[in-house]
Amino acid sequence: MMGTQSAPPQLFYDFRLDDQVPADHLLRRIDQFLDLEPVREELRPFYCSIGRPSVDPELMMRMLIVGYCMGIRSERRLCEEVNLNLAYRWFCRLGLGGKVPDHSPFSRNRHGRFRQSDILRRCSRWSLSGAWPRAWSAARALRSTPA
Repeated sequence: MMGTQSAPPQLFYDFRLDDQVPADHLLRRIDQFLDLEPVREELRPFYCSIGRPSVDPELMMRMLIVGYCMGIRSERRLCEEVNLNLAYRWFCRLGLGGKVPDHSPFSRNRHGRFRQSDILRRCSRWSLSGAWPRAWSAARALRSTPA
């Protein structure tokens, strides 16, 4: 006899996004060493004090890190992947209900403010000198340990 799957309707669910990201996931290892608060302060002069709120610069940096680590070249594709993948949402601090920015303002900010401030070049130097090698080696060590 063929079984059927039936999910009883629930009003509330017990779901934590943190529980869904494996302990040995690369982004979890990178997150241990990542502090983007100085980036926010450094980019503050490039934002206007009036008008509507912009895309959070820390969110943009985290999304760019996801793109670089996971080989996602297109900004449109990156926004789609962050919207769909739970590990990416966790790393970007979006939770389940957070709104992923549209690719258009994302691109404009990356090509405008980020280029004017030279922050991407300095972050790449930081990544080569400290946090990235530690995160990669920690992730590699977790993968190489026998179960």
